[in-house]
Amino acid sequence: MNANCMVASAIINSQAAATLAMSLLERLFSIAPVRKAIWRLWYPFLTRRLRGEEVLFLNYAFETDPPVGLQLDLEDEPNRACIQLYHHVATQIDLRGKDVLEVSSGHGGGASWLTRTLRPASYTGLYLNPTGIAFCLKRHRVPGLTFVQGDAQHLPFPDNSLDAVINVEASHCYPDFPGFLAEVTRVLKPGGHFLYADFRFRDGFAEWETAIANATLKIVQKRDIRMEVLRGMDCNAARSEKLICQRLPTFLHNLGRDFAGLPGSHVYEALKTHELSYRSWCFRKD
Repeated sequence: MNANCMVASAIINSQAAATLAMSLLERLFSIAPVRKAIWRLWYPFLTRRLRGEEVLFLNYAFETDPPVGLQLDLEDEPNRACIQLYHHVATQIDLRGKDVLEVSSGHGGGASWLTRTLRPASYTGLYLNPTGIAFCLKRHRVPGLTFVQGDAQHLPFPDNSLDAVINVEASHCYPDFPGFLAEVTRVLKPGGHFLYADFRFRDGFAEWETAIANATLKIVQKRDIRMEVLRGMDCNAARSEKLICQRLPTFLHNLGRDFAGLPGSHVYEALKTHELSYRSWCFRKD
């Protein structure tokens, strides 16, 4: 076999292995308890691997055409596309003076930016990952902002205690999405709002929509933001590729690219072909 054939064979074998791995992961993620167990391992691992890289956002991103054009401080500029997703979700209502909870707040970049710019009375970031909470408590020292470890399925807050709950690109990880919506409803005050954005693959559309229809929350507005998220992914692609190559072992590069939504990845291509839907909502508790 000549050198060109050997290279071609290696590429084909690598692609086949990646396809098989993604197929196996999709089957595992379809089992709710297994999905939660995988995420419990993945996020602390990711936090440790990215230590020192100032990765403050773990969500995809958002850009309009023409661009959103937010006025950002110099320190926030590298995270513009991710900040714009948070801005889109959170500014559906006025958060000034309100008590706000973000469920699954990740590395806290969104929580920090929203607290600094939208001026809520209090903002709590809740995250299941203790390694991530330790990172946030050290990195984000903002008046009115705090972080606590907790489970999205069992929110550690009293009934009718919060003005707003924010959830950005996390609920697809939860084993019981209807149960999560019930918890959000429980902790919101009457008149409080749930500000939400996430994605599902086509085979999960019906279940997602049924859970939302059955929730005792009124839909104030709803929007398909698939194209804006794709543009945001394009904005972040170069930085994400560099981080994946530098910080993840080679055998996890394809998974990392999918997690980051890089062009050519499974998630990116599914968004392009409508096999994956990304939507945002504003709900109110009456």
